[in-house]
Amino acid sequence: MAFGATLASILSTGLAMGAIYALIGITYNVMYSTSRVMSFTAGQLGMLGGVLGALFTLRLGMPLLVGFALTLLCCAVVGMVTEFVAVRPVLASLDQHLYVLSTLALALIIQQVTAIEWSTEPQAFPRLFGIGSGALDEKFWLPVVACAMTMGALEWMQRKTLVGRAFLAVAEDNFAARALGLPERNLRIASYALAGAIGGIAGYAGGELMLAFFANGAFLNFYGFVPVALGGLGNNRGAIVGGVALGIFQQAANFLVGGIFASVAVFVVFIVVLLAVPQGLFGTSTARRV
Repeated sequence: MAFGATLASILSTGLAMGAIYALIGITYNVMYSTSRVMSFTAGQLGMLGGVLGALFTLRLGMPLLVGFALTLLCCAVVGMVTEFVAVRPVLASLDQHLYVLSTLALALIIQQVTAIEWSTEPQAFPRLFGIGSGALDEKFWLPVVACAMTMGALEWMQRKTLVGRAFLAVAEDNFAARALGLPERNLRIASYALAGAIGGIAGYAGGELMLAFFANGAFLNFYGFVPVALGGLGNNRGAIVGGVALGIFQQAANFLVGGIFASVAVFVVFIVVLLAVPQGLFGTSTARRV
């Protein structure tokens, strides 16, 4: 009986956290697809999803849908600011690897401003629907549902809409897309807005589990990057598989060894996988065209 309850707890928490990690991984991928820049504001967008969700819905007492829409809108704006402030100047530079500094600096600014204006302590996140209890509580299944719906919407957009196909074209070859007359800069801005909204969904859906806490940004930055590396850069389906695997493994390690040793176990597995498959489990090695 005790083993069954423990297993249910590991699976429910692992799947929920894995779905949050996967959404942050998709946020990384969407920003990378049109700019070839790994923006380290992805985790901060997830953090803002939780903080702004609590601000609008709990502190200001707004209706659920209004608070959710405003949260996504604000996160989309932060995504666009990332493109303007931290990415576009780097793309115009000869040393494009400066994005490591520019996006990380912006991420730190977002984190510190949130800590000053919000709180340095974890704050409560509103219970959204009041459905379920135990391992079936909404805080466990909401992130999973949000991840599945987001992935479905992304794939529909890419296959059925002109904007989605334009995103794919820029992701495949931005030089060729520019030569064909596609508005690369506008598409890049739109992709960063979309990434901001996806990060906001991650934080909002996981708010009941992770609370509204400024330090969630750095936490999600790392654990959201792991699914990208494991699943293959740019592969959203791989990010989902990697995120879920990471979430379950992390929770099992917490139960078996606990504390810092669980993080060490995650790092060890992460490094071993990357040493064995540098391009990720579902990634493909790319050849440089000369």
